[in-house]
Amino acid sequence: MSYDTIVRGGLWFDGTGAAPSVRDLGIRDGVVSDVSESPLDATDCPQVIDARGRWVIPGMVDIHTHYDIEVLDAPGLSESLRHGVTTVLLGSCSLSTVHVGGTDAGDLFGRVEAIPRDHVIAAVDRNKSWRCCEQYIHALESRPLGPNIAAFLGHSDMRAAAMGLDRATRSDTRPTRAELAQMERWLADALDAGFVGLSSQQLLFDKLDGETCRSRTLPSTYARPRELRRLKDLVRRTGRVLQSGPDITHPLNVLSQALQSLGIGRPRLKTSLLSAADIKANPQAVRIMGPLAGFVNRFGGDFRWQHLPVPFEVYADGIDLVIFEEFGAGAAALHLRDDVARDSLIRDEQYRRRFRTDYEKKYGPRVWHRDLFDAQIVACPDETVVGKSFGEVGRERGGLHPVDAFLDLVVEHGRDLRWRTTISNHRPEVLRQMAREPGIQMGFSDAGAHLRNMAFYNFGLRLLRHVRDERRAGREFLTVEQAVHRLTGELADFYDIDAGHLRVGDRADLVVVNPAALDDRLEEYHESPVAAFGGLPRMVNRNDEAVDAVLVGGTAVVRDGVPTDVVGTERTGHFLRAGQRTRAAGTTRAVVGAV
Repeated sequence: MSYDTIVRGGLWFDGTGAAPSVRDLGIRDGVVSDVSESPLDATDCPQVIDARGRWVIPGMVDIHTHYDIEVLDAPGLSESLRHGVTTVLLGSCSLSTVHVGGTDAGDLFGRVEAIPRDHVIAAVDRNKSWRCCEQYIHALESRPLGPNIAAFLGHSDMRAAAMGLDRATRSDTRPTRAELAQMERWLADALDAGFVGLSSQQLLFDKLDGETCRSRTLPSTYARPRELRRLKDLVRRTGRVLQSGPDITHPLNVLSQALQSLGIGRPRLKTSLLSAADIKANPQAVRIMGPLAGFVNRFGGDFRWQHLPVPFEVYADGIDLVIFEEFGAGAAALHLRDDVARDSLIRDEQYRRRFRTDYEKKYGPRVWHRDLFDAQIVACPDETVVGKSFGEVGRERGGLHPVDAFLDLVVEHGRDLRWRTTISNHRPEVLRQMAREPGIQMGFSDAGAHLRNMAFYNFGLRLLRHVRDERRAGREFLTVEQAVHRLTGELADFYDIDAGHLRVGDRADLVVVNPAALDDRLEEYHESPVAAFGGLPRMVNRNDEAVDAVLVGGTAVVRDGVPTDVVGTERTGHFLRAGQRTRAAGTTRAVVGAV
């Protein structure tokens, strides 16, 4: 019997957490037809991939992306594919493009996700042919999708479309009965169509772009309990997932969002909450996240935190960075789009006093550690400051306050001043602890967003390296098969999508990993232009030698670390509907000696 592809002699992981074994995989019609301990007959097989000395794992699942814009004009999504991700979830953080038009989408995505607003507007206006979720799915599948897609419906998307963006972002305005009923119908339609659930957001430093509603928080943050309850009840009844971000300025909001997962007298609510992180600004908070999830799940909930299992290092050009949104002086500067007006504000001494006051408030809920000695300049027209922190520059300039040193350089060089800092996940021992917590999911890459700040496309490979290195050092915290399960089958099962496994009859979405190349090069900084965003360079960490091959639906989309010619020209991925299987028709069989 002939095969379309044979993957020869790799160490095979099936995505369930079972121990790996050396096997040949035979692929036919887009599915795994054979898993054999003896060599498969390669007669008439057009593609044989030599995986000896390699790991063969299911394609990884990225549960938190903002590809909603990029997928419209560049649906190959090659940056995720080249790192072994074969399924991505859209619609995170209450943001999707199912119901809003281009201008509102630009205001929703432009500032908080650092995606150029003009490109958001153009992409949505140019491509939008859908009026409902089912049509949206068909529109995506009419494109040459690279990876598989699954999606949340965004609460802010619905609220803005039902109420109008202005009314949806006023604290004194509630949706009318008709508007709330419309949101319920839209959500019900999405769940019927196979969306994985609803995404909402209560985090108050996510701000709108544009002019009309500029600097207001996202529409979902204005929703009152009655509105949230009615939408969540739909998600409960269907067994789908609520993804949400709590208001960290009110710790009780975090607790209530965790407890809402409990099903006392009603169905439990599957909840995925943003985000479990070892935050420098609050190093004790991470200690309660795993136990809180464990408590809720022990009493009948189904609650998970989302977690990025690598250091959360961000870059900024000047003052353009979302962390400044969390305090008044920073948000005031980002409110101004005009550079002249912004520079005038930054020069003002009264403004600087306000900024210094905010900077020196070291207590209370926050994300940024507010330590400009822990912020390194990596590029600047004034080469004398490169490699130094803003605090060091202040000392060299006559003992300036770090804030003044920072603001002086912003005024002098604007966006030509490039700097970086690590916000969270900086302690390896804490990352190891979090990776073991059953109430924490591996994800939160932000792929597709923050092109100039950093998203984390290769987080899965970096977790595998961490696991492998610690095992070699005698400090094993996960086995490799457990780590693979956490990046694949565990996520697919929670969101109930056809992905994450590599057994006979499963979709042939797989990655051939070169474990010898899981090294420090995975942290190397690279930039590449994104045609869909006018050539704006995307920042990534990348080592192309780490991935020999990636297959989606049995088709090779990456070979030797480089996307193949089919990416962006042929559709290899599908829209994965929750609760449904998309495997190719036909029989599959196991050969003698198969596992």
